Amino acid sequence: MRTYLVVIDESRESEIAMRFAARRAVKTGGGIEILALIPAPEFVQWGGVMATMEEEAMQRAQALVAGAAGTLLEESGLKPSINVSRGDGAKIVRDMIAANPDIAALVLGAAPDGSPGPLVTHFAGVDAGKLPVPVMIIPGDLDREAIDRLS
Repeated sequence: MRTYLVVIDESRESEIAMRFAARRAVKTGGGIEILALIPAPEFVQWGGVMATMEEEAMQRAQALVAGAAGTLLEESGLKPSINVSRGDGAKIVRDMIAANPDIAALVLGAAPDGSPGPLVTHFAGVDAGKLPVPVMIIPGDLDREAIDRLS
């Protein structure tokens, strides 16, 4: 089955990328794989503080993914695969694509102002042309009607 890998965070552009991917998946009979990334923690001298910070980041990511999955199911009827991973985002994305031959595209939302985001910058620059699947970069300032029309 054709699967769209969508990386989400708490930004509006990731919501837009999710909607675009969901509409494409419905139209093509495909599925959605949601990935929430937790950055590798910076070293904190006190281990207990660091463990608490890591646990809070994991809980936020899991709540984010659960909310996105619920919205996706409600709006499109699609039940996504869910992943929450800690570490280098670009490496995790590459590893997921390599491990799952059903992934047909990586869908990323680009911030409408300033830097488009670290993964967009990476996969449109450093790794442009190196992935075995297309990278779809969705502009972060599209409204629902534009997303529906373009998808």
